Amino acid sequence: MGVPLIQQYRVATYIMGKKIRREKRYPLVLMLEPLFRCNLACTGCGKIDYPDEILDKRLSYEECMTAIDECGAPVVSIAGGEPLIHNDMPRIVEGFIDKKKFVYLCTNALLLERHMGDYSPSPYLTFSIHLDGNRERHDTSVCRTGVFDKCIEVIKQAKARGFRVTINCTLFQGESAGEVAEFMDTATALGVEGVTISPGYSYERAPRQDVFLKKKESKQLFRDIFRLGKGKKWKFNQSSLYLDFLAGNQTYMCTPWGNPTRNVFGWQKPCYLLVGEGYATSFNGLMQETVWENYGTGRNPKCANCMVHCGYEATAVDDTFRRPWKALQVFFKGPRTQGPMAPEMPILYNDESFPKLKLVAKQGQSASSCNSKKHVA
Repeated sequence: MGVPLIQQYRVATYIMGKKIRREKRYPLVLMLEPLFRCNLACTGCGKIDYPDEILDKRLSYEECMTAIDECGAPVVSIAGGEPLIHNDMPRIVEGFIDKKKFVYLCTNALLLERHMGDYSPSPYLTFSIHLDGNRERHDTSVCRTGVFDKCIEVIKQAKARGFRVTINCTLFQGESAGEVAEFMDTATALGVEGVTISPGYSYERAPRQDVFLKKKESKQLFRDIFRLGKGKKWKFNQSSLYLDFLAGNQTYMCTPWGNPTRNVFGWQKPCYLLVGEGYATSFNGLMQETVWENYGTGRNPKCANCMVHCGYEATAVDDTFRRPWKALQVFFKGPRTQGPMAPEMPILYNDESFPKLKLVAKQGQSASSCNSKKHVA
């Protein structure tokens, strides 16, 4: 388990307080996107395709502090875009730490060497480095050669300076269990605190839609990965029941309010991954205005293949509190890799209930090419 004990204790205390007060919906992690500007053009993202007037927007320090005060989550994941482009990022991180929030600063690491001196090692701060597999796989995913090697170099520097470092790994089409196992061995050798791993979600703005895994193949891939990991000292920055869910052994509905998103547009409905569903002007507005029953596996075709941690980790954590013995069993034995898989959620909609989804490349882009928009060096 890559989550430090102090974080486990603080999060557990927070959850128990919510349960004692019988609150049904509450956030665990604030997904903060203080900007969309990035210095890479990844195939599975597409956020830098927003017009320049949007890419030039930044959440202020005050807006970031208001966001965490509004939702009260114990953990903040700062994503983007590339957060290190934000000139006020050191102050924002310090502000969250002053509030005793656990901060995961998500970065592609290209600017981290230059800015590492702006931060101090702390049990409340983790650099979450984006690495989608080994050298060839990752450099293909981010559409630039040399990025993998740069990440490895920066991870070693950050570890040497006493920082907590995790890796955020997204799996796409064409992955083999052997490749991922080799990558996990590499991460283990680097001494990172853990790996956050999940199958990619077919983000609607992504320039390529043919890179995303379907649910059945995702489950089989993770079973094969976990089988190869038996007896190894791999560390995941995730709950044991979420990993068991990835292996097809749990039937879960997502918990989108567990990881609410605040970005330059407002509070995104219903989650970090769906675009075009609207925004609320406040966290309370997000919780009250969103028709949560319209989203999730079996309830919305956009959610059909999603197994991403920002939707299902909160569900797994809640299940851990309800059935701790089950979580402990999976923790010690690992996810089951054989036998029948858990049933899927029933489909509650028909084809006429929602408009047809056209997963096509945007005009002027090839479905087999990387995002071509200019990005920040």
